[in-house]
Amino acid sequence: MPTNEFQTFLEKYPTYKQTALIDELRKKEYARLDDAEHIYLDYTGGGIYAESQIKKHQKLLRENVFGNPHSSNPTSLAATHLVEGTREYILKFFNADPDEYLAIFTSNASGALKLVGESYPFPNGRYLLTFDNHNSVNGIREFAHARGADVTYIPVMLPDMRVDALQLTLELSRPSTAGHNLFAFPAQSNFSSVKHPLEWIEQAHAHGWDVLLDAAAFVPTNKLDLSKVKPDFVPISFYKIFGYPTGLGALIARKSALAKLHRPWFAGGTITVASVQGDKYYLAEGATAFEDGTLDYLNIPALEIGLKHIESIGYDVISERVKTLTSWLLENLTAMKHSNGEPLVRLFGPNSSEGRGGAVTVNFYDKNGKAFDHRFIESEANKVNISLRTGCFCNPGAGEVALGISRVELDVCFTRPEYEDRLSIDDFRLCIDGKSSGAVRISVGMVTNFNDVQSLLTFAKGLLS
Repeated sequence: MPTNEFQTFLEKYPTYKQTALIDELRKKEYARLDDAEHIYLDYTGGGIYAESQIKKHQKLLRENVFGNPHSSNPTSLAATHLVEGTREYILKFFNADPDEYLAIFTSNASGALKLVGESYPFPNGRYLLTFDNHNSVNGIREFAHARGADVTYIPVMLPDMRVDALQLTLELSRPSTAGHNLFAFPAQSNFSSVKHPLEWIEQAHAHGWDVLLDAAAFVPTNKLDLSKVKPDFVPISFYKIFGYPTGLGALIARKSALAKLHRPWFAGGTITVASVQGDKYYLAEGATAFEDGTLDYLNIPALEIGLKHIESIGYDVISERVKTLTSWLLENLTAMKHSNGEPLVRLFGPNSSEGRGGAVTVNFYDKNGKAFDHRFIESEANKVNISLRTGCFCNPGAGEVALGISRVELDVCFTRPEYEDRLSIDDFRLCIDGKSSGAVRISVGMVTNFNDVQSLLTFAKGLLS
């Protein structure tokens, strides 16, 4: 029998009923969640794998013999066939024209980003990026700095934490004329869950910029159609989409943009010919030139299994489920108040489901307006088997804006002699005068159900006084 809360929810969000197949799927493929009474709300951190994904992959491994792809013997060719088939399927999944795009296998999205950073022709150019990029995108600035490029950040603004569009337009209109220009932004922020306009891609192209679109937080619940939008570089981590296997990602790159990259080294598998005595090497063409060493050829076939699993559900269903549950979570969590009227949470990001994903990032406060330490919230959630995530989520720019940490405070902190080489989290908290150094992220995902969200809300009510 539906609860009164569930009936109210369905009245407000009737389209949730259109996602009922996920409830059936959860019983069949994800029963371990309910069997172990797990409340999993960390989908931005990692997806959950289906039981059938494991079974299909195990069957493939049990019934075949695969060898290192770098040969032409029967077992090597068998592995090569599956690896290349998966590569083609990745492009198909993202509707990317194989004449225009390549899929390069990496260990994760960070590995894909490092490939771009270490190889991009930065001298005399510009690197433009938004404040709310993941640290693996921020890290590219070190390659840019080292090669003399100008690095510029576009701020995000409270309360919604969206980008200052006027400043972005201004900066895009001023590319370097003496070098190459790279613009990087997340399709969906992993901190605020803001979805940035994909129209920026063509806006940047019109001014001569190459565009790096970080899609890692976006593609688990949203369709990325590379026939409609055409970023030059797209890093992806597959475990964030369908949970298994971990340790595999991809850089989907336009061939025209890939031709600009110059790798600073070569490795096994990346060359056609290398000589010791001749002190010379020749890189292979295409994706092979960027895939160092032996690929994870036994796990790569599991990617196609996972992608087909997502296709069997459909992004329309997944997106609707996430949108309705996120709306309910936002509405009820932000309405909670202490007995004296003080709000329980402060939200960092949009307060409606429009233009945002399923991650709800907040800090909790007592009735006197003092923030609970985010680590305390996680510890309390652990006691009731709720998995959420706390910290700044490898997104310091968004965190600094959300938590009110100023440039002056950071400059004072980072220039203190005792912090020249090492700075711990506790040291950092002292530097910022006791301000919050992190937040709490509750992220709804593909197989979240109403009871999961209600469990979180019940937990939150327990913090009221």
